[in-house]
Amino acid sequence: ISTKLPIAQNINKHQQTLRFKGYKFFFYSNEGNPRELIHIHVRNAESEAKFWLEPTISLAQNDGFNAKELKELSHIIHENSAILMEAWNGYFS
Repeated sequence: ISTKLPIAQNINKHQQTLRFKGYKFFFYSNEGNPRELIHIHVRNAESEAKFWLEPTISLAQNDGFNAKELKELSHIIHENSAILMEAWNGYFS
């Protein structure tokens, strides 16, 4: 099963959000001052997490996702890290 994100179909360029498999991937418009390193927030109806995209992909925070969900999210983010970093750079440039 592919976990490549179907960017063209699911991205909301105005809000910089992406929905995939019931998850919402997004950036907050105020990411700190000075701005934090590149990262992505992920939310579903009950939970939210934050993953660093650099210097290496890793979990920064978790509020409610179980181990299986975190593993799936990590896999999705790893497979799509270039696209997510490009979206970050486009949004914050």
